[in-house]
Amino acid sequence: MAEASLKTPTGTETGLSGATERDIRAVLDGRHRGRGRFLLFTGPAVMASIAYMDPGNFATNIQAGAKYGYQLLWVVLVANLVAMLFQALSAKLGIVTNRNLAEMCRQEYSRPVRLAMWVVSELAAMATDLAEFLGGAIGLALLTGMPLLAGMAVTAVVTYAILTLERRGFRHLEIVIGAMVGTIALCYLIEVFIAPIAWRDAAAGLVTPRIPDAEALTIAVGIIGATVMPHALFLHSGLTQHRAVARDDSDRRKLLRYSNREVVIALAVAGFVNMAMVLMAAAAFHAGHSDVAEIDQAYHTLTPLLGSAAASVFLVSLLASGVSSSVVGTMAGQIVMQGFVGWRIPLLVRRLVTMVPAFAVVAAGVDPTRALVLSQVVLSLALPVPMIALVTFTRRRDLMGAFANGRLTQAASFAGAAIVLGLNAVLLAQAFGLPVPGLAAD
Repeated sequence: MAEASLKTPTGTETGLSGATERDIRAVLDGRHRGRGRFLLFTGPAVMASIAYMDPGNFATNIQAGAKYGYQLLWVVLVANLVAMLFQALSAKLGIVTNRNLAEMCRQEYSRPVRLAMWVVSELAAMATDLAEFLGGAIGLALLTGMPLLAGMAVTAVVTYAILTLERRGFRHLEIVIGAMVGTIALCYLIEVFIAPIAWRDAAAGLVTPRIPDAEALTIAVGIIGATVMPHALFLHSGLTQHRAVARDDSDRRKLLRYSNREVVIALAVAGFVNMAMVLMAAAAFHAGHSDVAEIDQAYHTLTPLLGSAAASVFLVSLLASGVSSSVVGTMAGQIVMQGFVGWRIPLLVRRLVTMVPAFAVVAAGVDPTRALVLSQVVLSLALPVPMIALVTFTRRRDLMGAFANGRLTQAASFAGAAIVLGLNAVLLAQAFGLPVPGLAAD
């Protein structure tokens, strides 16, 4: 068999190796029943999961834990469950239709609607890049003392270098991103053991929904925006649409089973990381340093409170997060642009499209952590675009056939979308100074 020529999200034809494609075919045909067969299908959800551990999560989770202790842990849990559902739907769309979410929008919606959706999605991509570049730059600045703008430039160069690995085969890129996901998870596993966490209070915060005040609402919406990411929904469908060739519905069912398992595992890891961020911030800062709201402030405060090891681990995780999420953000941006308007542009140009606004924000002197939190709110406001489209497409039998959402899945997806849309509506009301019943003033 010749080498596979599957298109990757950035447009190269390398894709998976011929050997990997043969092994995947053997699994689908029932000829390969080895224990390692699951690993052949691992990659798309791991790649998408890095969007749930990007520097925006650091900013919102630190603020949530420092100011409100364990009270907003339930928001992280709900956001992660919603993320699991919608990433599974995104993967299913790509597997069943062999088209990604942006391509489906271009096919099914009128030109004015899809252009408006593209503009909103590009703005979300810029907000994403702002968070990713700032995270990597802050980490480098704390590590080396270099200026923030210089750190952003270094992050951009490293990101582009990693993206070029795709020329050697897409699996190489998946392995690098997977290693970074593992690094972030390991760092926060260490943090959980170092920080003096009040586990009983943490358990109560995980299962007791409450929003203490208006500022907590802003942070909660930021958590939603940092956890359920618009570009991750576009990306996942693009990663699954050409990964394996399904010859019939039997193949599609097998692919969906492997995909759903990977989504649960990858997003469970991401959920653990997000909860660990809040736990660490609550344990370290809430009692006597509840004013900690900036990443660099958190780093410097961790050293006297929990020791240099905790601060160093925090910094390593931030660097891995900034670089890896920037790589994944570039891939998602390419899928969005090509899917909505049919343009395929060089990677370097794609980087510049969303990178320049991030540099402009920093050059203007905007507080980095404040910019991170606001970027997550922008992402949350942009999220209804892919969420509503995804729910609409995956329920249609003319598109999905036998794989259209069942009643339970459809009800859950409507509920998830309603949660996000409801939080967005409350946030907009708050932004325009309108009273929100039942919400205490600051």
